[in-house]
Amino acid sequence: MTADRPGPAFSVHDIPFSTHGSWFDISPVLAEKTHAEDLHLVSHQNGMHAVLRLVPLDSATGERAETRVEATPGLLSWIGEAGRADLAYESPDTVRLSGAGLPLRVAAAARTLTPFSGTYFFHDAAADAHVFTSYETGRRYRVTVLSGTVTDLSGSQALGSGDRGLTVAADADGPWEIAVEELDTARPPYSPSAAFGKIVEAAQNSFAGFVDTVAPWRSSATPAAELAAYVLWSATVRPAGLVTRPAVLMSKHWMDKVWSWDHCFNALALAPGCPELAWDQYHLPFDHQDETGALPDSVTHSEVLHNFVKPPIHGWTFGHLRRRLSTALGQAQLAETYDRLERWTDFWLTARRAPGAALPHYQHGNDSGWDNATTFDPERVVVTADLAAFLILQMHELADLATGLGSPEKALRWTRMASEAQAAMLDQLWTGDRFVARGVAGGDTWHSSSLLDLMPIVLGEHLPDDVSSVLAGRIEAHLTSYGLATELPTSPHYVSDGYWRGPIWAPATVLVEDGLRRGGHHRLADEISARFRALCETHGFAENFDALTGTGLRDRAYTWTASSYLLLAEAHTRRGGH
Repeated sequence: MTADRPGPAFSVHDIPFSTHGSWFDISPVLAEKTHAEDLHLVSHQNGMHAVLRLVPLDSATGERAETRVEATPGLLSWIGEAGRADLAYESPDTVRLSGAGLPLRVAAAARTLTPFSGTYFFHDAAADAHVFTSYETGRRYRVTVLSGTVTDLSGSQALGSGDRGLTVAADADGPWEIAVEELDTARPPYSPSAAFGKIVEAAQNSFAGFVDTVAPWRSSATPAAELAAYVLWSATVRPAGLVTRPAVLMSKHWMDKVWSWDHCFNALALAPGCPELAWDQYHLPFDHQDETGALPDSVTHSEVLHNFVKPPIHGWTFGHLRRRLSTALGQAQLAETYDRLERWTDFWLTARRAPGAALPHYQHGNDSGWDNATTFDPERVVVTADLAAFLILQMHELADLATGLGSPEKALRWTRMASEAQAAMLDQLWTGDRFVARGVAGGDTWHSSSLLDLMPIVLGEHLPDDVSSVLAGRIEAHLTSYGLATELPTSPHYVSDGYWRGPIWAPATVLVEDGLRRGGHHRLADEISARFRALCETHGFAENFDALTGTGLRDRAYTWTASSYLLLAEAHTRRGGH
């Protein structure tokens, strides 16, 4: 690995510039639907907060310089007619910046300081550095000038409203250079670990090593693999706050959490090359499993939400994870996973089954992960076939784990329960040509044009052939030129940017593709894989995509999308695809 591998170029308007382990990024995206003209240091501790504004200046006028921004995994650059400024991560909590011909203004993003909000600015005499303290993140941002001159300093120790920051410019004998650190309360004065060029080289090599590990199979036939790997690498944070393990956030834009089904796809993509990181992704939500066995809706730095849950795809995931991990799991790891999966399954069979009911129910569309899918239009507290199917797979996985752990009685019990649940699903929700949902309150049934109604295809080889064939035919009707629409495009309820009412989503694609393939529908599975891969190669790794145009929607740097691309691209390559 050498520094002549800068990695893929990308737009910071779509993908934040960051590094593996860091809790902050450099981006113009300050919040959902909020884009700034300038790049900012945006932290994800205590939420998403733009802390510092980074502005290259015209040395003659002192005004904002006209620049273009270029980014690769190891280097971010502002390039103007008069010169350039560069930024690279020295470590997860420190960036180095260097420039010539373009002075740089580093200023607080928030102009107003109150007793409970905003950013205070002062000079730290002990460290000979300038420090911004942020109420929002609860952290400090220390700027140490390594070379050059501070040509303007404003707002030091100021209260109330005003501009706070410093401008650094080059001396006659060389470029300016600064270090910016995110820290807690104090640390020894900053001392550079290497020259700026070596910092860039180390960052490039770090990413090159990661992509070689995660996607060694990549080729010109998988042109988005390196960028997908960057999305994962750069969205990974070190343990902090309530995040108990190294974690791949869904994004370092505003979707900066780990939701309790999104993490499954990241775990699977990482498993062959980074087995320890994959293991951590799988188990992170389980670290917050409550006394009933329920997983939280989401986990992030300073917040664990329990107001909803997410679908129990974890048995399906663990079956694949065991096969994909490059290191064998020990008995203690298998026993820990069995216990956690058993408690998660028991939650659905107790807290989410009405008295006398054979099948569990969702209490809201959010519990399914398909928040506003049309399946939930008539009622929200409903029994659905996708939930039954996921639990059936989870019971089969528990049976396999019990067998491996030397508990044949438990294995028989889970196998029997899976059979009983599948019989109940087919008896109560299958009409002969479709699955229906049933309201818990009154027992009314209905069907929709949502792809969610077809998700029992995940049962694959466990489904009767006639049911599998009908589902495959209905799934094909959802296939546009770009992939699987979550609502039939011919439906009156279809909305191009309707979240789960039309757009293409990565997790639905992977689950359906896998179920079809295991059920013997290889042609359709191949077509779904090919169209989704082409979609990502053309339109990136958005949270979801317009099903009729392919345009990326919502958060444009979503890790489960990148992981899904890697999973499908790897599988296609290993099948001998070109």
